[in-house]
Parts: sequence; C-alpha cells; structure tokens
Amino acid sequence: MSKIKETSTNFANKQALADHCSEVYASIILGGQWSIAICSWLANGKLRYCELKKSLPNITERMLSLQLRKLEDHKIISRSVFAGVPPRVEYELTAIGYELVPIIKMLESWGEKHKKCMD
Repeated sequence: MSKIKETSTNFANKQALADHCSEVYASIILGGQWSIAICSWLANGKLRYCELKKSLPNITERMLSLQLRKLEDHKIISRSVFAGVPPRVEYELTAIGYELVPIIKMLESWGEKHKKCMD
C-alpha cells in the first residue's frame, strides 16, 4: 500500500476535498474493501487476529496488519494485548466504530439490490 507524497498536488487536492466534504473524509478513512469487511466482522464483538484472518481468507497477513493499524489510528477499533505465552491480542470496535454498524448494514442492503439490478 503506497502513500501519496505530501508535497504532491494530488495530496493537496485530496486533503482540501476531505476538509470541505465530510463524506469524502469518511470514505478516505474507510476506503478499500478490507476496512469495511473488518468492521463488519467486529460488529459481532471482539475477535482475535487469527479469527479475523480466518474470516477474511483472501487477505494477506501484511494487509490485515496494515488495515488493523489504520483503523486503530483512526480510533475505529481498539486493540487489547493480554499477557501470556503467546500473547493474546483482541480487536473490537470503539464507540465511534459501533456507529458504523447501521451504515455497513445499509451498504450491504444497497449492494444486494445493486447486484440484482446488474443481473
């Protein structure tokens, strides 16, 4: 996953649009297929890393780690580490993350309708 150079015009345009349009800001945070899928699985409660990996069989470990870190940085999910051998790590939605659940459900419903429309 590459980052846009902060000195580029593309970065400036994206930042300006995100500053003025909350919808774009939200789509930047949740952009990509994995973020919404991860939040969808976490909507049912806490999951460990390996449980998330099993739930998303086509995601690579690197991509899962990157997406979890991104969601944690944006305070959508929280990460809890429990001492032990091996250490146990659990992920769960934060309060603001749980506010996404009805939105994700609406996206799911819209996606199903759109698939039928395309057939």
